Amino acid sequence: MDILANYGTVLIIVAAIFGLLMAIGIGANDVANAMGTSVGSKALTVKQAIIIAMIFEFAGAYLAGGEVTDTIRRGVIEPALFTDQPELLVYGMMSSLLAAGTWLLLASYMGWPVSTTHSIIGAIIGFASVSVGTEAVDWSSVQGIVGSWIITPFISGLMAYAIFVSAQRLIFDTETPLINAKRFVPVYMFITTMVIALVTIKKGLKHVGLHLNSTEAWLCSIAVSAIVMLVGYLYIYKRFSNTEENHGFSSVERIFSVLMVITACAMAFAHGSNDVANAIGPLAAVVSTVEHLGQVAGKSAIAWWILPLGGIGIVVGLATLGHKVMATVGTGITELTPSRGFAAQLATASTVVLASGTGLPISTTQTLVGAVLGVGFARGIAALNLGVVRNIVASWIVTLPAGALLAVIFFYVIQAVFG
Repeated sequence: MDILANYGTVLIIVAAIFGLLMAIGIGANDVANAMGTSVGSKALTVKQAIIIAMIFEFAGAYLAGGEVTDTIRRGVIEPALFTDQPELLVYGMMSSLLAAGTWLLLASYMGWPVSTTHSIIGAIIGFASVSVGTEAVDWSSVQGIVGSWIITPFISGLMAYAIFVSAQRLIFDTETPLINAKRFVPVYMFITTMVIALVTIKKGLKHVGLHLNSTEAWLCSIAVSAIVMLVGYLYIYKRFSNTEENHGFSSVERIFSVLMVITACAMAFAHGSNDVANAIGPLAAVVSTVEHLGQVAGKSAIAWWILPLGGIGIVVGLATLGHKVMATVGTGITELTPSRGFAAQLATASTVVLASGTGLPISTTQTLVGAVLGVGFARGIAALNLGVVRNIVASWIVTLPAGALLAVIFFYVIQAVFG
């Protein structure tokens, strides 16, 4: 307790630096995932993707990132066990941020799309096991996480496969692909906006103080989607009215490019509102425990400076290291066109909505990679780069133990410095 009283300010400053590092890791890895399909399909250039992500990720993190957060991530550990030794929780959360941030930056440098959520959960499991014992960890929730490695990519891959095949049948494999694209792409716009609106409402807007029940959320989503469909319909008919200029598959892909820009903006906002919690949750726990001189809380109010810190970190990470993971997701797994990229993005968003409704522990990264695999698979196994796929799966398996091991090392170092 004396440590928290004497070194409180120093602990908060160091934790803030580690939190910023973690946010930079999220920007470099996770955000690059969200933008990879748009860049890989050439719907956006790398520069355009970074600008869109900077604006919408920061807006999502700052506007909808949460006034109150679960400081103990996803019920992985039992906070009551730290009541007698609150400084251990502070050291542990600091070591978790540093461990997860370090692993994310290393993975981003190597171009591996890994899970931010699993990195921080692995780190928390590591420090909890060595600080108060393995009984502090809720192992049943860990089993759910391991199970999601298989279930999540499988569901999104299946959805992406179905969406891609539907576009092939309804548009590309017909005698008049452009006419059918004008007819069906606005319908795809409706479905996409519907799913993205549900993601944003469920994951984002409740933090702004807008608490909608399921019926209201669905009604709002339908209304917004109908407007987008109508605007899309008018724009496509006006833009592609001259059939002599606009013929062949390139025009059809250009129509899908319009759709990709919409999904990229919305996915970035939803991601910013959701995943900034990975960086600020443990940081908020440190600040709260220090300010209340050792009183351990499962939830805590967030200090005014934490959300912008998370938002800035995400933007810095994306601008400096994001291009490597973008390349892996966008071009490494399989060759993407706007229609294929759209199928992957819609499948990802749909799986996220499904999971948030059922409470599955989900990784956006694994969802997206599964969806890109599904699109590649629809074109035959030869369309997939199996070497890249093998590296990605290996990096997923290593993430949890890597986060845990790094957290244990950093925990002992931090304890030695302050203890």
